Amino acid sequence: MDSDQLDRRAQRSRELLTAALTELLHEQRYDLISVRDIITRARVSRSTFYLHFQDKDDLLASNFTDVLSQLDQQPSDARLDRRLLPALEMFRHVQAHRALYESVVGGRGLEVLFRAGRDYWGKTIEQTITATGDTAVPASILITYVTGAFLNLLKWWLDNRLPYPPERMAAMFEELVMPGVRSVLPLKHDGL
Repeated sequence: MDSDQLDRRAQRSRELLTAALTELLHEQRYDLISVRDIITRARVSRSTFYLHFQDKDDLLASNFTDVLSQLDQQPSDARLDRRLLPALEMFRHVQAHRALYESVVGGRGLEVLFRAGRDYWGKTIEQTITATGDTAVPASILITYVTGAFLNLLKWWLDNRLPYPPERMAAMFEELVMPGVRSVLPLKHDGL
């Protein structure tokens, strides 16, 4: 078998596992789903699962990271809040896939999403603030502040049954968080 065929098979296995997890999340909470449930639904072997993922948390984190990457690829303006993380796009995505996220938030999966979101957005935020020069606070603190505020606001929104539209949630995030971020960036970048 050539490497192209192997790559297609690996991609197909990952797609089957992703689809299985997504289907299961529409039926039950994340913490009730087992690897056995996923491989049974995907019709793949346990060894195939472990060839691609360490555990179900790794599968969920990988899928969430893929979503975040896709959201980052959408056209954007040059505002600093958009370059740090795509808040509006994320709120819209969560609204469109509400049942799935409620299943994850209702279970232990929230910790997985928080970790994956912090890791993914941490790299984006670090690149953005590194380009602006030295900041008044260490990058790791700024990353923790921005991602923590965003992910907790997103959780609040889900817990309260999406009481505001995505546009308003993104605007509130910007109103609450971005003044603090701008205040620690070098003065030459105040216009961001």
